[in-house]
Amino acid sequence: MASSPTPVVLITAGSAGLGAATARLFAQHGYRVVVNYITNAQRAEILCAEILCAELGGGGHVAIQADLGSQNDVERLVHEAHAQMGRLDVVFSNGGWTRFSVTTSLDDNAVDADWDRAFAINVKSHILLLQAARLHLDKTEGAFVTTSSIAGVQGMGSSLAYSATKAAQLHMIRGLATMVAPKIRVNSVSPGLLQTEWAERFSKEQKEAHRQKAKLKRFVAVEDVAAQVLSLATSKSMTGANIIVDAGYTL
Repeated sequence: MASSPTPVVLITAGSAGLGAATARLFAQHGYRVVVNYITNAQRAEILCAEILCAELGGGGHVAIQADLGSQNDVERLVHEAHAQMGRLDVVFSNGGWTRFSVTTSLDDNAVDADWDRAFAINVKSHILLLQAARLHLDKTEGAFVTTSSIAGVQGMGSSLAYSATKAAQLHMIRGLATMVAPKIRVNSVSPGLLQTEWAERFSKEQKEAHRQKAKLKRFVAVEDVAAQVLSLATSKSMTGANIIVDAGYTL
């Protein structure tokens, strides 16, 4: 397919929550959107139809299935996205994984399978995605943005494996930014607790305690995090940065 001047964003784990909010925002700013999903094809297709019906972006939004834990799938995702769109300007690497553990139990946080899966999705998937997309992003002098978490900053979250791999992700982002410069910018966002499916595991009491600890006494809105992703994607002067969006929770 011949390249179109209309910019393209690829969003992994893009059919719901932060991914969907970011897809809507980028479409509003004229981007064509590639929505990656793992299993829920219907939800991804509905999102693409929604932003098309709203006449957002340049049209031609597509959904592509891929498991971010599979290198072959990641490479296929990028190949299909570029083949259908003709270019890639932004990759929002939004995938993440955890198993909620008893955070006071060493034994419950020493499960081999948890560490392997957390490392595969929270660390390796990002570097594999950037590697697969690098030539395309080089051509457009594009941006690569990942979703981390305040768990990677403060030392604990839904599990020790999640927190440690999110911290590793943030460290990796700084290294990747030096490897793909000067044409590609690499940054990350670290949200606080978002009111998405991700947070349904927490009780009302736990959620309220989180809100009260936040200096702004509010939950983080997915739209606010999406706005930071757009800002990082369009800024020509930021790389290797991590933007914390947590309503002051970690202050």
